[in-house]
Amino acid sequence: MNKSQKKPSYSLNCGGYLLNLDTPKIMGILNVTPDSFYDGGRFNATDTALQRVEKMLEDGADIIDVGGMSSRPGAPIIPVEDELKRVIPVIVEIKKYFPKTIISIDTLQSEVAREAILIGASIINDISAGTIDPKIFEVAAELNVPYILMHMQGKPKSMQDSPTYKNVCLDLIDFFQEKLNQLKKIGINDLIIDVGFGFGKTVEHNYQLLNDLNEFKILDKPMLVGVSRKSMIWKVLKTNPEQALNGTTVVHTLALLKGANILRVHDVKEAVECVKIIRSYELN
Repeated sequence: MNKSQKKPSYSLNCGGYLLNLDTPKIMGILNVTPDSFYDGGRFNATDTALQRVEKMLEDGADIIDVGGMSSRPGAPIIPVEDELKRVIPVIVEIKKYFPKTIISIDTLQSEVAREAILIGASIINDISAGTIDPKIFEVAAELNVPYILMHMQGKPKSMQDSPTYKNVCLDLIDFFQEKLNQLKKIGINDLIIDVGFGFGKTVEHNYQLLNDLNEFKILDKPMLVGVSRKSMIWKVLKTNPEQALNGTTVVHTLALLKGANILRVHDVKEAVECVKIIRSYELN
């Protein structure tokens, strides 16, 4: 972004608290799953999950994103009951010990979204943009919570089989315009877009999207970017997720310069430092 350009101003109503996005915010990932691609199985128990939340909050996380179903390539969609058993007790405990925490529920199932919001979450983060369970739109509208609309080609189980686009950037802009019009009609006011890095995209698609990220400003919505330790980074570096932190920081820097408003991350401290550096750069 040209340093002389003025950034649009956005804020989200999160359970009565106004989260201002003039400074990019950090969403810390809390996977209470046995099979996520990077940290699966590490935070399944409530006590270890709470320790993880405490550390992320100390490091500067603005939002804690709780997910009970892996969305790694090849992952199945699990029964609602199983997902609820994983996420609800954790959200209850987070609100008990860290009551001011803004929690997003990472789910594509409407019943899970509803139960999570009713017991303390205040944002819905849906990787399917309502394509798996359309009732999730109704939940977001009824409960009046911010909704993160992510693009995914196909389903997690098959999304990386053979992703194809005419033009990945233009195809996604068309997709978002259609969805945003649909959501506006049912009264969802706070909307965040997520291009879905790694969800039905090749490495080349991902970098095309990163390069063209500022084109999505035409939609006039805040943007969430989730690239943390993903294969678009470690495949280029010929390493693995465990060795992809430095590469992640590089991509975060590029995303912030292209207008990202929220970074969804595993490594909060490093992402917070990245935001501070970019802010200093842009203000001088």
